[in-house]
Amino acid sequence: MLFEHIVEINHPNIPSNQWLTLDQLWQGLVLRATHPKLFVPHLDECHVGEIDDYIISRELHYGKLIIHDQVTFTPHQHVHYAVPAQGEIPASHLHMHIETPQENVMIVRFVYNDHQPEPDNPSDAMVNDFRRSAYLESDLDIIRIIRERALTGQLTVH
Repeated sequence: MLFEHIVEINHPNIPSNQWLTLDQLWQGLVLRATHPKLFVPHLDECHVGEIDDYIISRELHYGKLIIHDQVTFTPHQHVHYAVPAQGEIPASHLHMHIETPQENVMIVRFVYNDHQPEPDNPSDAMVNDFRRSAYLESDLDIIRIIRERALTGQLTVH
């Protein structure tokens, strides 16, 4: 399943006192990778290991389910989450691209891909529709949390 959508960060339709700087947005996206419990309430535990300045490995605990992934950063541009196939979980990827398509507009493009074909049967298609909806809501929450933390001085900008 391939799913792509955007979330507006800065746009003329958003009050300018709610806008984020590129640094604030970037710090928030990094925070989401390094401290995911701030963004994922049902995550029980996360262990983060640094591979180098631009790559981290993580072990995420959801009850008895443990998921390993790797997060790669291209500063101020892109965050890539790679989940290798593990058990019944297929390999999947999430890309978060920061884009500035025009002046006074900044968006994050979220691209999910589990490399599975779109299902033919209606019940599996309904599951994918549910996943798309959950991804969208999660991504809106990510930006809401980043915005709240930035506007209350809870993001460290380097």
